[in-house]
Amino acid sequence: MSIDKFVTIKTSCVPLAIENVDTDQIIPARFLKATERKGFGDNLFRDWRYDAANNPIASFPLNNPKYSGKILAGGKNFGSGSSREHAAWAIYDHGFKVVVSSFFADIFKNNALNNGLLPVQVSEKFLQELFIEIEKNPKVEIEVNLEKQIIQITSTGTKETFDINPYKKECMLKGYDDIDYLLNIKDKIEAYEKKVNN
Repeated sequence: MSIDKFVTIKTSCVPLAIENVDTDQIIPARFLKATERKGFGDNLFRDWRYDAANNPIASFPLNNPKYSGKILAGGKNFGSGSSREHAAWAIYDHGFKVVVSSFFADIFKNNALNNGLLPVQVSEKFLQELFIEIEKNPKVEIEVNLEKQIIQITSTGTKETFDINPYKKECMLKGYDDIDYLLNIKDKIEAYEKKVNN
C-alpha cells in the first residue's frame, strides 16, 4: 500500500486527554473482520463515540464540532494492549495524519509508521501545554515538520524535536511502503547481486 507523502502539516488538533488508551478502545475487536484497510475510521473509538442505542455521545471529543484537524493528541501510553494493526488503520482512515503523545506503545508506534501515520512523541510538559492551548482555542494550529523533526504550537511558538527511525522517515517523506522502497532501489539490488555472483 502506497502512502501519502508527508513533509509538513499545519492543522488544528483533536484532544483526547486520556492516558493508557489501548488498541481495543481505538478499534474494538468486533470490527476486525475486514481485511482491507478502508472503512475502519467509521468505528474509531466506537464504544466511546456512541452509546448502546448507537447515538453519538456529545461529550466525546471526536463528536464535538469545535474540534477538528488532522492531528490527534492523546494522553500518555497511547496504543497499549494488543498488537492489532487495525488501530493504526482506523486512525489514519478517519483522517488523522499525526498522533501526539508523551509515550507510545512500541508495537503501535511501528504499526503507525508502516501505515503513513506519524507518531510524534513529546515531553509531558509539551503535551500538557498543547492540551491547555487547545482548551483556550480549539482552532489553534500545530505545525509538524517531518524533515526537520520539529513540532510547534503556533500560538505560543513552543516547539520540540522528535525522534523517528531514519528508514521510516525516508519512506514517509517519499510516500513509500516497504515494497515501494524495495522497488525504488531495484537497480541497486540487481547490481549488488551481479557483483556477488560474479
